[in-house]
Amino acid sequence: MLSKDFSENKDKIMELIKKAESEEYETSWDEKGIPHSKKKTEIKKGKRAKAKGAKFELKVRKDLEDKGKIVAKWSNNVDLEAEKIVPAKKKFNPYHKVMMLSGGFPDFISITKIHERSYNLIGVEVKYNGILSKEEKEKCRWYLTKGVFSEIWVARAIKEGRRIIIKYDNFVERYGK
Repeated sequence: MLSKDFSENKDKIMELIKKAESEEYETSWDEKGIPHSKKKTEIKKGKRAKAKGAKFELKVRKDLEDKGKIVAKWSNNVDLEAEKIVPAKKKFNPYHKVMMLSGGFPDFISITKIHERSYNLIGVEVKYNGILSKEEKEKCRWYLTKGVFSEIWVARAIKEGRRIIIKYDNFVERYGK
């Protein structure tokens, strides 16, 4: 029995060593000393997708401001287990040696003045493909149920030739309450 477990672990270890030496993989170690190998092509793809998403997020913000809305970055998140709003976690960027405020959920809040002392508060989540995860849908429903936002919009990109058009979907109309 011991020899079988040993041979299985040996095979896994040898595979990790092979990946670490490979030109095709990039290996990093976490805090516990466990190696993680990723394909270099996948790392490049992820960097491009992140840059594309950040660029689209800026475009959405500018579009909302051009439509006369006051836009602010939302730096909170929802803890679904505790059922309360919590500050978004900060991330450390090792390349620039700084702490970054990771965006909360949703990405922005859009404020529109209705009357003298009345405002419409809309949460805006930016998704290039317009698809929310199951957890994001639950957070949207929580915000709407608690009355934090009057509406939640999901901004998505639609390609028309070489141009990218921004389309805003109302969460309730698309996913139901």
